Amino acid sequence: MPVLVNVEGQLVPPEQATVSVFDRGFLYGDSVYEVARTYGGRPFELGRHLDRMDRSADRIGLTLPPRERIEGEIQRTLDAARNPESYVRIVVTRGEGRFGLSPHLAQGMSRMFVIVRPLEPAPREQYEKGLQVAVTLTRRNPTACLDPSLKTGNYMNNILALREAHAAGADDALLLDLRGQVTEASTSNVFFVQKGIVVTPPLALGMLQGVTRTVVLEVARGEGLIVREEPFGPEALAAADEVFVTSTIREVMPVTSLVLLGGAAPDVRRIGDRKQGPVTRRLHEAFRKYVARTHGA
Repeated sequence: MPVLVNVEGQLVPPEQATVSVFDRGFLYGDSVYEVARTYGGRPFELGRHLDRMDRSADRIGLTLPPRERIEGEIQRTLDAARNPESYVRIVVTRGEGRFGLSPHLAQGMSRMFVIVRPLEPAPREQYEKGLQVAVTLTRRNPTACLDPSLKTGNYMNNILALREAHAAGADDALLLDLRGQVTEASTSNVFFVQKGIVVTPPLALGMLQGVTRTVVLEVARGEGLIVREEPFGPEALAAADEVFVTSTIREVMPVTSLVLLGGAAPDVRRIGDRKQGPVTRRLHEAFRKYVARTHGA
């Protein structure tokens, strides 16, 4: 069964998976989630994903099931789905309750869902030609509002930015903070390369601490590359030798053109040679070696 849903421990096909209309995750996005993928049938860096889920849940006062139960239900769902490689989504909501925003209205325990489907990796040619990314007018919400480091069920900020990017014909959105500094793409972290130096925004600007971002920073330093975490604006990307994004599904994906919105017409900037650059390629290869070393895939 390629697509399988685990609803509170019950394995069902997607058409039989239900959630109450009174569930706070459905009503308010009052939930946390993680997305992992498998290599060789094993979830990649599951510990780091669940550590991040712990941090998100703690910040919003949501009690998670025990770690052992989460890991066990993920593995049980993967075993039953029997896909060569899988996309795994783990969602924990605050559960059902009376209408109203107060979390104290939640009645009973949190609820956990695991969704497993066949992995759909990016096409191989996408890694050669790269992505076109639009710098949207929609800005990243500040950390003092809804902190972007929390992976919760409320992704409207990202959705609006991605809608804007797609309307401009771009593949993805790049969000700036209120000061015009680059934060992240809609579901990916952002890097650029200038004269062999790898630069990415610091987490303090307000963004998700991507698991793939963390691994790429580790392998970049292991490769002897100079890595800097510092603020920069979109013009630094437009002038860069290379730009790439990192995420669980994309791994290390080049960005080969940038669209600046807000003028009379979209301003399209070419990045480098408009193909995967040598440092991006080197980091992707180093990332895959890390995967092979840790997962045998």
